[in-house]
Amino acid sequence: MVKSTSMIIPTPTVDAKLPRRFADFATLVDALEYAASGIRGINFYSARGDLDISLTYKQARDRAVEIGRRLTSLGLKKGARVALIADTSDDFVCFFLGAQYASVLPVPLPLPTSFGGREGYVQQLELQLKACSASVVITPESMEELVDEAIQGCDLLFAGTPAAFMNVTKDSGELRLPKPEDIAYLQYSSGSTRFPHGISVTHKSLMANCHGNSFHGVNVRDDDRVVSWLPFYHDMGLVGTFLTALASQVSLDYLSTEDFARRPMTWLKLISRNRATITYSPTFGYDICARRVGAEALAELDLSCWRIAGIGGDMIRPEVMRNFADTFEPAGFVPGTFMPSYGLAECTLAVSFMPVGRGVETDLVDEKKLSGLEYANNGNGKKNSKGNGELNGDLNGHVHSPRVNGNGGTRYREIVNCGKPLPEYEIEIRDPNGDALEEHSIGRVFVRGTSVMNGYFNDPEATDQVLSQDGWLDTGDMGYLLNECLFIVGRVKDLIIVNGKNHWPQDLEWAAEQLPGVRNGDIAAIAVPGDNQEEIAAVLVQCRLRDPDERRSFAAGVKSQILEATGVNCRIELIAPRTLPRTSSGKLSRAKARTQFLSGGLVALAQ
Repeated sequence: MVKSTSMIIPTPTVDAKLPRRFADFATLVDALEYAASGIRGINFYSARGDLDISLTYKQARDRAVEIGRRLTSLGLKKGARVALIADTSDDFVCFFLGAQYASVLPVPLPLPTSFGGREGYVQQLELQLKACSASVVITPESMEELVDEAIQGCDLLFAGTPAAFMNVTKDSGELRLPKPEDIAYLQYSSGSTRFPHGISVTHKSLMANCHGNSFHGVNVRDDDRVVSWLPFYHDMGLVGTFLTALASQVSLDYLSTEDFARRPMTWLKLISRNRATITYSPTFGYDICARRVGAEALAELDLSCWRIAGIGGDMIRPEVMRNFADTFEPAGFVPGTFMPSYGLAECTLAVSFMPVGRGVETDLVDEKKLSGLEYANNGNGKKNSKGNGELNGDLNGHVHSPRVNGNGGTRYREIVNCGKPLPEYEIEIRDPNGDALEEHSIGRVFVRGTSVMNGYFNDPEATDQVLSQDGWLDTGDMGYLLNECLFIVGRVKDLIIVNGKNHWPQDLEWAAEQLPGVRNGDIAAIAVPGDNQEEIAAVLVQCRLRDPDERRSFAAGVKSQILEATGVNCRIELIAPRTLPRTSSGKLSRAKARTQFLSGGLVALAQ
């Protein structure tokens, strides 16, 4: 490992001597041992794009072996949990891999940036530590004080920094290598808050998903290089970038999530400078870059090397992708670089990918059908919620708005094609009775395959709610199949039902975002109790205006805009800036917003 010298150089992109293998290994340890026989590795950059640490996979393996011995020397039994505060560092990488050599379970836990303050983060950390019954907690030095608060009442063998762990433990323990059926780690999904659900991911499931990602998904080439700012505690950052890169012997350049938030253009500068080809981001990552880039920074970029711009982690917004493509076209960005995908932590990560080079394609669906009125009232699963069945090309096509008016004033919504499922999966779209629906019928998405979890850790009741005895997982998402491709409409739990009709919160939020001064991420549409115990739609809008008259005018404008665009008469609540809650991965949490609003945690400025 090389640290902070003027002579530091990143690990190479090309390794002419090591034949490529696409995660065809029995365990993560086997994958690391093979990658360690080459010259590639992981590199960690500062917010300004300076290379701080270069770590080859061989160096990572050597450190992991020593950490594995020290973990077993503590007397940890097979399957014991080692909680890792998942900062973007070589220490996290080596401890995560070191746990594999001791057959104990690393549990990546989030940083405090998404929890709205110290108290909320400490409470969340305490919940997750107790839920997984951690025996060891490894934390960066900057987080020690917070961790000390969270571990009160926990029965731990060790809690402290990586350096402290290495100082107080012995390297005399025996290595304990895993088997394919063993659990490799526990993954807490980004929505796991009040009742955390640790997802048990086996080595077999992990390798199957890494193979799907690298071979069937992006089709890794010898000249590929990955750049990422995604956090290690999120499945897309952990599996989609780190573990898939390792298991397919690809060099990886990391920028911390916090540094990306401060300087998002560093992400694109690293792609340009290092001639990287693959990266992933939720929609908001592309949005923030398009909004912040200046003419001078744009002129310095050369993005012609960029091959795969993966999109996932939340609902994909085609208008944001169009804006990004238009903004960075002068820098050589090609719209076909976009690769929409669908996945969830309960499936290790990936379920489907668009084919390489196709870009963003959309299907126009009648909003009356999309509202689910037929789905909600018709249990026979036949001829429900049909769209027009025509794909509308890529980002250079003729569709320029997510809402398109057709004949007779019919409104359509663009639904993004998330691509074909990986070969390991079976997918069914089911109606409320559990019957399979025909193609292009909207229903609940069920998945079965090798990468589907065995269950939530130590929580059989929660497991039984989503996973059937024959291996079918209820994803909690609504969608449909068309031409063997998967289209996702939204999360079932986010549906707003008013007078027996379903409304997707994204539609209401999108309508409001068309007003000047309303930013993507400023709005959360939720259901709240109205008169006579009936639900009504409420829209929480972060407002920066101070004058009461301007606030009233603004709220009236939002209400009118949503009514005109969607036909929904909403209650509008203005709230202070930066108060809408987020998940640990940075996504808007409508469930948290609803809970906080109803409990008085989100105080309205004006109605």
